[in-house]
Amino acid sequence: MVNASSEEGRLAVNGMSYHKRDGENANSALIVTVTPDDFDNDSPLAGIAYQRKLEEAAYQLGKGNIPVQLYGDFKNNCKSGTFGDVKPALKGGYEFTNMREILPDYISESIIEGVEAFEGKIRGFRRQDAILAGVESRTSSPVRITRDEAFESRIRGIYPCGEGAGYAGGITSAAMDGLKVAEAIASRYKSFSF
Repeated sequence: MVNASSEEGRLAVNGMSYHKRDGENANSALIVTVTPDDFDNDSPLAGIAYQRKLEEAAYQLGKGNIPVQLYGDFKNNCKSGTFGDVKPALKGGYEFTNMREILPDYISESIIEGVEAFEGKIRGFRRQDAILAGVESRTSSPVRITRDEAFESRIRGIYPCGEGAGYAGGITSAAMDGLKVAEAIASRYKSFSF
């Protein structure tokens, strides 16, 4: 986990793995869906304002460092003070916190629900000493560029796709969206071939 902040007074993190993917810990993010219904206003840029609000709260709570908390403490809504048996894999300074002070209740509850559900698939996933670090607020674009049923924007010849355009939440879904758009373009312009 690295501090991937890009704005002063705001903090965002991102997972990273070395190319061999042989680290001791899982590099896994728990993604919670946020929709325009969760934003405070109807501005086209409300998603960015929401993202910045979370990043500012993370910066303040972590005192400029990566906020961290053990899963058991997160579940019990109390600040962590030490690590357990899971060794941290953090690049940059960190601060023990109660991350529920950053996140709205519906996000915290979704994280708990997700961790508990993963336990049924990956035994040990809900370890009480699993380390949470956040916020990873840049998993997908907070703005969606509109496109029609042929995947084309209002500006003819522009086909928004993938994470940056707001149509994916990761590498795999961005690739899948790119393939759908490429197929739509190829079927529209039959002379193209892939």
